[in-house]
Amino acid sequence: MEEKSMPFLEHLEDLRWHLIRSILAIVIAGGLAFIAKDFIFDYLLFGPKKQDFITYKWLCSAAQSLGFNEGFCLDELPFRVQSRTVAGQFSAHIWTSITAGFIVAFPYVIYQLWLFISPGLLKSERRQARGFIFMSSFLFFLGVMFGYFIITPLSLRFLGTYSVSVEIFNDFDLSSYTALVRASVLSAGFIFELPILVYFLTKIGLITPELMRKYRKISLVLVLTLSAIITPPDIASQIVVAIPIMILYEVSIFISKYVTRKSKEMPKTPTTK
Repeated sequence: MEEKSMPFLEHLEDLRWHLIRSILAIVIAGGLAFIAKDFIFDYLLFGPKKQDFITYKWLCSAAQSLGFNEGFCLDELPFRVQSRTVAGQFSAHIWTSITAGFIVAFPYVIYQLWLFISPGLLKSERRQARGFIFMSSFLFFLGVMFGYFIITPLSLRFLGTYSVSVEIFNDFDLSSYTALVRASVLSAGFIFELPILVYFLTKIGLITPELMRKYRKISLVLVLTLSAIITPPDIASQIVVAIPIMILYEVSIFISKYVTRKSKEMPKTPTTK
């Protein structure tokens, strides 16, 4: 059956409604997060601030098993979080709720994106990309977990214990603390979407597996640079973050190779007039 082509203005109208539904889902999920502020702040947001956080326990156990006891097992993180502006707590509450709403509603947002782009694909392409929503959501949530359990604790542990003088005590502003957690979680979530991005860039012919292999060394430098931006300035943290990103890059090469092979195997569809 020949599908009816849609005029450009109708495409824009269709896109507008997909965006409206996505924003509405984020607002609803954010509203629920706003109500559950005790759980969001006391348990989730300030979890990495507590010395009994699971990542710190893992670091302590790993250090003890390797014989490095000092410096890895902390009695406390020597910093406090304060609000120094009149609307500081309310602003942090709003932005944290929006971030939580976006994370929770991400599968629905991806679903709306898929509804918008899928009519432009062939039936065979739709079948190949059937797991798009699931894989996109899985990789995003995996990245969010990595940002929360790895990047955030490493950043807080380094920056919270860093001192240039015993005369100085770290009092972090609430907005600075929440911004660090949000940036760590969201940046990792989007970075883990690399295989999905490579899939579609390969489909439209912008990249090839040969191109990705050719620039593997340059990509390694870019990954290390990116790791240095989103992590504290110590080598160990940068390596910990760089390893999964490089694994994702290698996986993306296989995805690009698979898409390229499938495109060559796909029979040419005759154009209908």
